[in-house]
Amino acid sequence: MPDTHAVLFQKATQDAKDHLIQPWPSAGSIGAEARGMLNAGEGIYVHDDKGRKLIDGPAGMWCTNVGHRNQALADAMKDQALELSYNSPWYTSNEPSAELARRIAGHAPGDLNHVFFTTGGSTAVESALRFAQFYNNVRGLEGKKKIICRDGGYHGSTYLSASLNGSQRSRNWMDFADGMMIRLSCPDPFRRPKGQSLEAFSDQLVKEFADAVAEHGAENIAAFVGEPIMASGGVIVPPEGYFKSIREICAENDILFIVDEVVTAFGRLGHVFASEACFDVVPDIITFAKGVTSGYFPLGGMVVSDRLLSGLRASNHPEAMYAHGLTYSSHPIGCAVALKNLDILEDGLLDYAREITPYFHEKLKALETLELVGEVRGMGLMACIECVADRDSHNPIRLDTEVGVRIDRHCQELGLLLRPLVHMCVMSPPLVITRPQIDTMAGILHEGISRTMRDLRAEGLWNG
Repeated sequence: MPDTHAVLFQKATQDAKDHLIQPWPSAGSIGAEARGMLNAGEGIYVHDDKGRKLIDGPAGMWCTNVGHRNQALADAMKDQALELSYNSPWYTSNEPSAELARRIAGHAPGDLNHVFFTTGGSTAVESALRFAQFYNNVRGLEGKKKIICRDGGYHGSTYLSASLNGSQRSRNWMDFADGMMIRLSCPDPFRRPKGQSLEAFSDQLVKEFADAVAEHGAENIAAFVGEPIMASGGVIVPPEGYFKSIREICAENDILFIVDEVVTAFGRLGHVFASEACFDVVPDIITFAKGVTSGYFPLGGMVVSDRLLSGLRASNHPEAMYAHGLTYSSHPIGCAVALKNLDILEDGLLDYAREITPYFHEKLKALETLELVGEVRGMGLMACIECVADRDSHNPIRLDTEVGVRIDRHCQELGLLLRPLVHMCVMSPPLVITRPQIDTMAGILHEGISRTMRDLRAEGLWNG
């Protein structure tokens, strides 16, 4: 008899090719593509259609923070579904969303005490941008609409959030609100001019920001939006003090400082929010998603400061409406799952993430002994391995199928799923990962990169 699982996988693969449009498809395969199938997961592992047990190196997509198959989260989802599965946020509210808003506000820095819930990170950033527009319209500053963003950033897939994105690969064939955006340099220390100190690099970036404000006029700029660590840009950690300096310029010029913590919040850096704890800044708005439910349910949101809401309530336009909302805003099931997820984080997992972080980076940093590796960088439980053609010039390797994909292919054969980004490999495992599991992960990465190096040499594509 045929293997039941094999038959099911084969059918699912064919169904995907026949009917499923995947995210970010190429025109040549859109609507006719099947990607690797996963059928189970537990802890830090997932199982694929080839019967392999793989370490989930990217934690899904930066989100499965408490790990797969967590019974407490599954029970919370079931219990809430049987109690109240949905309510219209236009006309009613629910207890889980109110409690979650209170608890999130308790973790947020400064006077960020009010939460608007969305369906994920893209809609969270979109909500923040539309709030910035609304805020200035109500104040009679209709021309104050431009947004400062940066090359290398990633903020979502809705029209406005995607317009912030700084990757050329995502911009070639799509339309964006480019006229609204002021795009500045990527704060990537690895790519700074040779011989330049980190302090000088930071000063250069801050001056660029100040010059942009002067050129475009503070009266025309609504907000700055930035990730404290550029996640999908390659886990780019800016130079120390840079973020705080940008925040100060924003405050001096009535520019909203919006921090995109969709990746860094809810434990990825060992804190519920990283803005103040890790970067010493208190934003006007923080956006979040992913880890808020550990990926068990689509949920996101923004936390807004008292100052902004007080300004709106005191305006001369009490009739002005923030005409923005989503069918699934404040979803009771999502909020119930997030409450239980927060319980788990508060009950020692945040402490554990901070404790395990140095070991995680020590083991991955050892990969820099490999000639193909230009830099291993990161913060908290997120890291990037950037491959280069040579260490002197830092030239990246971008080959026919991309070096990151080659490394990922070898690593999957060895038991590790990672996230390839052209010439980079990104790691952000579930926060529950143990030291022995980190050892295994680092060992697989070493072997996967070594095999890729041999392949490249054998094919005459690299002579490192």
